[in-house]
Amino acid sequence: MEADVFVPFLFFGFLTAVIVLPIMAKEATKRSAHQLVSQAIARGQPLDPELLQRLSQETFYDANRARRSLGNGVILLALAGGFVAAGYVADAQGWGDGAHHGMLIPAIIMGAVGAAFLILATFDYLTKKRETQAPAN
Repeated sequence: MEADVFVPFLFFGFLTAVIVLPIMAKEATKRSAHQLVSQAIARGQPLDPELLQRLSQETFYDANRARRSLGNGVILLALAGGFVAAGYVADAQGWGDGAHHGMLIPAIIMGAVGAAFLILATFDYLTKKRETQAPAN
């Protein structure tokens, strides 16, 4: 495999591993903790209230998902704008011939992900709003 092909695969593989592996480890830890609690309940063992509070605290953290998604979207869109501006400044200063073209690629990627986070935040907010306004049966 030539270096022109191998280096991008290596970079994106490393980037994927850095992002995905901690998420997988966190989910495995949560799954094993919940499995341990369910086994303790099945055996009739008393549960420590502090443990239950710590496990349910992550549920409350997920309730602010719309706010976190909105923040992530705004930050990524600002970074995308910064990349565009940096590319044009570098081009205007003569630091690189056509530097803005190289800076537009990460800006487009970050802008698309930022816009997706904004759409997700809007969807989460509207879904949460409907759930709180739903009549009780």
